[in-house]
Amino acid sequence: MKASDIFWPAPAKLNLMLRVIGRRADGYHLLQTVFQFLAEADLIRFQHRRDGDIRCTSLPGVRDDDNLAILAARLLQQYGKCNQGADIEIRKKLPMGGGLGGGSSNAATTLVVLNKLWKLNLDEAELARLGLQLGADVPVFIHGKAAWAEGVGEKLHFFTPPEPWYLVLSPACHVSTAEIFCDSQLTRDAKAITIRDFSAGQRANTCQTLVANRHPEVGRALSWLSQFAEGRLTGTGACVFAEFPSQQQAEQALNEIPADMKGFVSPGLNRSPLHTKLERFTGAWPSG
Repeated sequence: MKASDIFWPAPAKLNLMLRVIGRRADGYHLLQTVFQFLAEADLIRFQHRRDGDIRCTSLPGVRDDDNLAILAARLLQQYGKCNQGADIEIRKKLPMGGGLGGGSSNAATTLVVLNKLWKLNLDEAELARLGLQLGADVPVFIHGKAAWAEGVGEKLHFFTPPEPWYLVLSPACHVSTAEIFCDSQLTRDAKAITIRDFSAGQRANTCQTLVANRHPEVGRALSWLSQFAEGRLTGTGACVFAEFPSQQQAEQALNEIPADMKGFVSPGLNRSPLHTKLERFTGAWPSG
């Protein structure tokens, strides 16, 4: 099979913990968080173009100039002094504004796959530096490893937390990260913790109460999850999750969700599905 026939995953992530511990002089917030991947993913196919054009599936409510897959392709073209192009087809499965990292993951998959499609041979560190220009979450998707993150989310320490099963709920609302970080009620001075603290059970998201107060749908989803396990917010989005020791238990809970809620079950993954698929790919990349 040719690489251009494949839909490559742009996987979701969960923030297993999130703490806002300060603020830089430029206004960016300093964080501590833990990233882990999910099997749930957007799917992206890349068709090689020789004319240098970048064309992409239109996404509802997203202008092309804001589409991170397009921006990633253009950035890679410019950095790699590349005159090749691509048709990018996105099959969107992850909710926008959900805190699952869909846009950042789209950007990362675009950078990683087009780097191979265009035979630019940039290393992972170079791609991560490019990705950081598009968003603080993009580098972890490029590296494809579960990580403890600090700074604005770009300082990564790779480690291997447990990989339970998750039930993820997607409330019918869009949470704006910018609005949450601008809210005067946001806790910006949470005490910094260590990986050992996290492993011992300190897994709070210091944005959770604020998001739930601003968006009753999120609060309701957290309340519903609490009858099965501790519900937690991922990132500063709308999605909430709870962990289960087995797929069967997670799916039993999913079968009971109210009719007006949406959700899915996924294993936690310390290796990105994108990188797993790339490692197993034995087909041909188009010649330039």
